[in-house]
Amino acid sequence: MIASPVVAFPAPDPVLAVEFLRGERETAPLCAAARRLRDEGKGRVVTYSPKVFLPLTTLCRDRCAYCTFAAPPGAGGRYLEPEEALAIARAGAAAACTEALITSGDRPEDRWPEARAFLARHGCASTVEYTARVARAVVEATTLFPHANPGVVSAAEVAALRPWCASMGLMLENASPRLMERGMPHHGCPDKDPARRLAALRAMAAQRVPVTTGVLVGIGETPEELADSLFSLASLAAATGAVQEVIVQNFRAKPGTPMGGAAEPTPQYLARVVAVARWVLGPEMNLQVPPNLTERFEVYLEAGVNDWGGVSPLTPDWVNPEAPWPHLDELRHRTEAAGFRLVPRLPVYPEFLRAEWLDPALSRRLRASADEQGYALGPQQGGMGL
Repeated sequence: MIASPVVAFPAPDPVLAVEFLRGERETAPLCAAARRLRDEGKGRVVTYSPKVFLPLTTLCRDRCAYCTFAAPPGAGGRYLEPEEALAIARAGAAAACTEALITSGDRPEDRWPEARAFLARHGCASTVEYTARVARAVVEATTLFPHANPGVVSAAEVAALRPWCASMGLMLENASPRLMERGMPHHGCPDKDPARRLAALRAMAAQRVPVTTGVLVGIGETPEELADSLFSLASLAAATGAVQEVIVQNFRAKPGTPMGGAAEPTPQYLARVVAVARWVLGPEMNLQVPPNLTERFEVYLEAGVNDWGGVSPLTPDWVNPEAPWPHLDELRHRTEAAGFRLVPRLPVYPEFLRAEWLDPALSRRLRASADEQGYALGPQQGGMGL
């Protein structure tokens, strides 16, 4: 029997991407091409990051129409005290986690007097300064590596975070400023301005920080805006070399929010977006879909993903608390049943474990915590303590 030849797939093209997103072209060849690209660049390894989630503050100056992470003072909006953050980090280290995901709202001190008062009590001028202080404490007291989601930051703020944060993240969400108009999900959210977010990502890249970013699918964007967002991230990655991972995240409607009744993207549509993302971003990009936001998450393996992101044995997904992460045994079983090997990783991907991407303060520890392939050492292998 003669094998059928592999049909060449066209080069990434914005017009064609929109046609795929609209469903105007057959999806099967696109997904087949995405799988080939993933296998070419990443093989049959799917990674995840064992983590604990530190919601450093749930105060925020933005008013996103779909968010339940942020809350006002007196209704859940608060900062973690340093001792609280360290208690979570120590528990994570005891549970063989390697990542401390430190997430905060954007510049709550610009909106809330309570935020300014808390920061003043701790001798900090900003939430970013407080984030750096907590990240340093985590590094000095545990074996965890902080990955900070600090919001829109300046070059000076990136420099303050870099010695203590192995990597940083900032979701683009979408490149369209239209989503900031009245009645749209980012109205009243100065930090969701895509130009400001791309500038912050470039500031991280300029200081050689491995960056995680991504798109949020289903918040009212058009196919054209979604395609433009993916091509914007591809351009950022090509220009800087700093984008270690792109997340394709599906919107989940939260009761009690302005978008609580909005329709969520179907897994079939999100898989199509994932396949377009793999096609646009290429074989070397690490492409993630959170496994806790779709019941049958294996479908995304058929569309080209190679990572499940941070998965915690201890802490909830504070951004989507209604959606628990799958147990690691279940994640491994379902990933392996699909024909892949599940491997833990550090917050820094193997290809970024090089001196140019590592601050000297963390370099030795990161390298000592990785195996020969650059993945995280399992608990049975040890890893480096202090």
